[in-house]
Amino acid sequence: MRRAEVAVVGAGAAGLVAARELLREGHAVAVFEKSDRAGGTWAYDPRADADPLSLDPGAPGAVHGSLYASLRTNLPRELMGFSGFPLAGRVFAGDPRTFPGHREVLAFLDAFAEESGVAALVRLRAEVLRVRPLGQGQGEEQWAVAWRGEDGEVAEEVFDAVVVCNGRCTVPLVPKIRGIDKWRGKQMHSHNYRTPEPFRDQVRVLCTLPLISAGWKTRYSEDRLGKIELYQNVWLHAEIDRIQDDGPVQFAEGSAVSADIILYCTGYRYHFPFLDFDGLTVDDNRVGPMYKHVFPTKYAPNLSFVGLPYKTIIFQSLELESKWVAAVLSGRATLPSEEGMVAAVREEYRRMEEDGRPKRHTHSLWPEWVEYMNWLAEQVGEPQLEARRRDMYERALKCIWSLDDRYRDRWDEEEENNGGDCAPQGSICHTAFTARSST
Repeated sequence: MRRAEVAVVGAGAAGLVAARELLREGHAVAVFEKSDRAGGTWAYDPRADADPLSLDPGAPGAVHGSLYASLRTNLPRELMGFSGFPLAGRVFAGDPRTFPGHREVLAFLDAFAEESGVAALVRLRAEVLRVRPLGQGQGEEQWAVAWRGEDGEVAEEVFDAVVVCNGRCTVPLVPKIRGIDKWRGKQMHSHNYRTPEPFRDQVRVLCTLPLISAGWKTRYSEDRLGKIELYQNVWLHAEIDRIQDDGPVQFAEGSAVSADIILYCTGYRYHFPFLDFDGLTVDDNRVGPMYKHVFPTKYAPNLSFVGLPYKTIIFQSLELESKWVAAVLSGRATLPSEEGMVAAVREEYRRMEEDGRPKRHTHSLWPEWVEYMNWLAEQVGEPQLEARRRDMYERALKCIWSLDDRYRDRWDEEEENNGGDCAPQGSICHTAFTARSST
């Protein structure tokens, strides 16, 4: 069993559980967090960027958080905890709901960090500026981590390994819309949305969303377009085709609307400005080449990433990835050779292309998320995913895709009736919603 000195970049959910698993495996850990508290994306920040599209993530004073004030989890408590420290059956910030608000999750993470001993290892207001390998190839090289403290001084320390956990919900992904240069209204990314008051009395707010899942695309049809019956003032359109010369937004099905604001709910892009080396790229939101979304093939095992995949039970996935990293660093688990990992990555890319999956969906696990979770569990000697948790997650996904957010408050009642089901309202593929705002 090897003992490594490990730097963890980020103290959100991924960084905290990674640090716990590294400690459990006998490693020494330092966690770097550039903000003034742990919690990552779950730490609500009422501020917004000066640029409503946040096109420059390196701008002075750029806001990290993307939470809005009324956010609640879209997964139930039972799927939000860590092993040995559940969120279900406990209340941390006075919010006992099955789908709690963000303050409850943040309090849970604070308590988790304290109980696990990780809180004492987090260096707050410590921004990582540069991470670089001191060797020339795969394997045992050490890593230099340059960071700036609260006093503005820059220091550099050497570690045996670095685990990158800086999150994936900070730097907006803003699509290019044909004719957007003709647009005279407002534009904003949901990263900067906090409360609805600024939208009061707007005639139309146009929200454009990314494809929720390729698997649901076949459910999209023109007969689903139009007013959404669940809501008083929301209409569903196909994807935006272009901005017309005189200003209105035209949709793929041919209709057009005039709007006051375009609100981009189009997700985020991976961003690692502190990585200072070749051999790892972010191309159309594909981080690669990456073995099983965790280990860069050139720099494994001493560089790893926790938290790249999505469309899965996120907290459980974070924990399993962290267990795997910790076990590989200690020697309890092994990786294929660099050539073997490269071959596995190429095969995955080939399968994606054959299936017609775009590059930007590389780290989206659905619909094969169960296989990934079980594969990770096998690497670290954990049991496979419980059927109840699998079914609960799939049920939650159907409810999310149904566009009916009332499922949160009906969940417990339907659970008692052997689980309800949400009928999908159609896919969302760069879909545009228009809403006549009255609040």
